[in-house]
Amino acid sequence: MTQKCGLIAILGAPNAGKSTLVNALVGEKVAIVSPKAQTTRARLMGIAIEGEAQLILVDTPGIFEPHRRLDRAMVAAAWEGAEDADRTLLVIDAAAKVGARVEAALSGVEGRTEPLVLVLNKVDIAKKDALLTLAQDLSSRLKPEAVFMIAASNGDGVADLKAYLAAAMPEGPWHYPADQLSDATDRMVAAEITREQLYLQLHAELPYASAVETEKWEDRKDGSTVIHQQILVERDSQKAIVLGKGGAQLKKIGQAAREAIADQLGRKVHLFLHVKVNPKWDEDRGLYKDIGLEWAD
Repeated sequence: MTQKCGLIAILGAPNAGKSTLVNALVGEKVAIVSPKAQTTRARLMGIAIEGEAQLILVDTPGIFEPHRRLDRAMVAAAWEGAEDADRTLLVIDAAAKVGARVEAALSGVEGRTEPLVLVLNKVDIAKKDALLTLAQDLSSRLKPEAVFMIAASNGDGVADLKAYLAAAMPEGPWHYPADQLSDATDRMVAAEITREQLYLQLHAELPYASAVETEKWEDRKDGSTVIHQQILVERDSQKAIVLGKGGAQLKKIGQAAREAIADQLGRKVHLFLHVKVNPKWDEDRGLYKDIGLEWAD
C-alpha cells in the first residue's frame, strides 16, 4: 500500500484538552497534561501511525488574549502551527460555556483556508441538549468538513477521529521513523516533565509565574544521565512555596520528576533542582529558545 503523511494542527482555547487528545492519538504520553489552563507553551509534535498513514500532530499552546511577552509568543506559536497544515482540528470543551477564550479561537479559525475538523471534547461530562445545540451552532458558523464528539481522557471516539485523519492525509513518504513518537529533544522533555510536576503538586499556589531551565546535561559512561535544572519564579514568596518547609516540597517535586524522566528516557537519571528568583525571567531570550518559542516583540 502507498504511504501517506500529513501535518495536523490542533488548536483551541486553553484547557480544551488538546494535549490529552495528542497523547490519545499517539497512544503514548508525549505532551504534558495538567488541570490548569495554558499548560502547553511551545508547539510540540506528536507522531501517530494509523495503517499506512503517519500523522504529524502539532500540539499548540491555547489561544487566548495575550498580555505579556510570553503570552504573545505562545499565541503566535499556536497560529504558526496551523500554517500549511493538511488539517486543522479545532478542539472545544463541550462541557464549558463559550466564553471569551473560546471566542478568540473561533474568531481565529473563521476565514482560514485550511480544511477544518471540529472536535467537541469532554462529551462524557457535557449535557446532551447543550451538546447538540453547540454542535449545530458551531457547524453553522464554521462550516467544518467534519464534526467529531469525543472524550479524549478515556479514548471514546478517538479511534474514529484517527481513522478519518489517516484517510484524509496526502500520499507521500513518512517524515519520521516508525518508532519515533515526538520531535521534542530529551532536554525539552525533561524540563517539561519537571514543569508538569510543579503544576500537579502546587496546584493554585503557584500561578504561571514559573519556568524550568536545563543548566547542565551529562550522559555518563555507565548509561545514566545527570541533569541540573533551575526553577525560575518571579518572587521570594513563590520560591518559598516551591521549596516548602525545610525544602520538603522541592524534594517531593524532584523525586516525582526524576522517576518520570527516567521512565521517559529509559535510563537511570540523577536530577538536581534549585530555585531562583528572577522577576523578569520571561524577558530572557535564551529561555524562549530552550522551550521552543520565538521571541515576541
